[in-house]
Amino acid sequence: MTILSDNRRLSSVSAPSRMLRYLPTSALIIDATIIVLIGALAVTGRRELPLFGEPASVEMSLVIAGPLILFGWLLAVALNGGYRKDVFGAGLDEFKRVLNGSLIAAGLTGVVSYLAKFDLSRGFFVLAFALGVPLLLMGRWSLRRALHAARVRGALRQRVLLVGTRAHVDETFSVLRREKWLGYQVVGALTPEWDLSEETPMGLPIVGNANEAAAMAMDAQADALFFAGGSVGSSSQLRRTVWELEKHHIDVVVAPSVSDISNERVRIRPVGGLPLMHIDPPTWSDASRWGKRTFDIVGSAALILAFLPLIAFASLQIWLFDRGPVLFRQTRIGKDGEEFKCFKFRTMVVNAEALVADLQKQMGQSALLFKMKDDPRITKPGSWMRRFSVDELPQLFNVILGDMSLVGPRPQVRKEVDLYDSAMSRRLHVRPGMTGLWQVSGRNDLTAEEAMRLDLYYVDNWSMIQDIAILCRTLGAVLASRGAY
Repeated sequence: MTILSDNRRLSSVSAPSRMLRYLPTSALIIDATIIVLIGALAVTGRRELPLFGEPASVEMSLVIAGPLILFGWLLAVALNGGYRKDVFGAGLDEFKRVLNGSLIAAGLTGVVSYLAKFDLSRGFFVLAFALGVPLLLMGRWSLRRALHAARVRGALRQRVLLVGTRAHVDETFSVLRREKWLGYQVVGALTPEWDLSEETPMGLPIVGNANEAAAMAMDAQADALFFAGGSVGSSSQLRRTVWELEKHHIDVVVAPSVSDISNERVRIRPVGGLPLMHIDPPTWSDASRWGKRTFDIVGSAALILAFLPLIAFASLQIWLFDRGPVLFRQTRIGKDGEEFKCFKFRTMVVNAEALVADLQKQMGQSALLFKMKDDPRITKPGSWMRRFSVDELPQLFNVILGDMSLVGPRPQVRKEVDLYDSAMSRRLHVRPGMTGLWQVSGRNDLTAEEAMRLDLYYVDNWSMIQDIAILCRTLGAVLASRGAY
């Protein structure tokens, strides 16, 4: 492979985004703006609101102390690492640093005021930090949402070279290409010198060999180098490459051959200078405990009461349309392979099951996760009920009965379960859910393989916080009708 051809391959990819260097500055400006506004609100609130005794004017006492408190707040967040460039974009580290910095600022403000015998208004103090902390976190969340949206559109990305064998490179490439919000633009691969291929099986161009990683990273104007399996012959070789890249401020990322593992299950423990990755066992057994079951019962009972008028209206619409059955009861497979009757509002013609085989042949689809747009079996009231997932409200009674959970993999019929391989059978370790990770990640717009991967991730990495997050995201997915048909 000639250098000329390598340069042509690399020049076909957009230039690296240098706007990323301004992310910390943008976060600082947002934080400063929020804190100044919160200071003004706290002063106004203490003057106008009788929450802390008689309303009082505190402007004079805060002429000097106010700016010092606000500046100290920003400084505490900064010293806690809240503006480091590696905290933006993914993970909870950014929010933890902002929260911890804010709590330190609040604590120091109280201690210094006491030691200096400064008469700081308690109303101002409580209002400033009680309002400021959540608003700072919301500001960071908004910045992250904007960053993710820009990256999905192709902006604010880091140029990345992947180093390793073709199989390991493709494994990493598939994740980075799928999760566009991470902001990694893969420009090529570097493989061992014995590999003379021009591209990987997934079509990623091979632009050089792993022994030239540092030089190729500079030629490609790469922002980061990902070292996957088979990338280097020894740890000393990797160390020398890191030293070389350090001079040019190119990030180094080691991508182990581990995927779909939540950060809560991963622990890095250095032993004798060797960083060892410890992976905790899957958490699916925790999803069967009393805490989740209690949450399901209380949550489903509350939702039934809240949606009772809608349930009654949908039932009437179905009956008036064709005088057919209101509910559709279908045998589904639940936890540990046990069968149960899954309740849904009937959204299709009465003989819909008899027509499915012909439709599968027409669409050329497998029985596994079979779905189609503009399904001719759907009735008029069924169309709007499917669009907003109203047809699934009767499954709240399945949750009460213990057949289902509010959150989990979708229940499937026997012929779909019979197509499972050994990995997919792990879905049966937990109760099926009314909503799940794949529903809030694209619903029917996802391929069957993507939906399976998300279900398996949920089973292996279950947590109550994740369940609550999925329920919150479900509301947005339903209202926007994303992937619903």
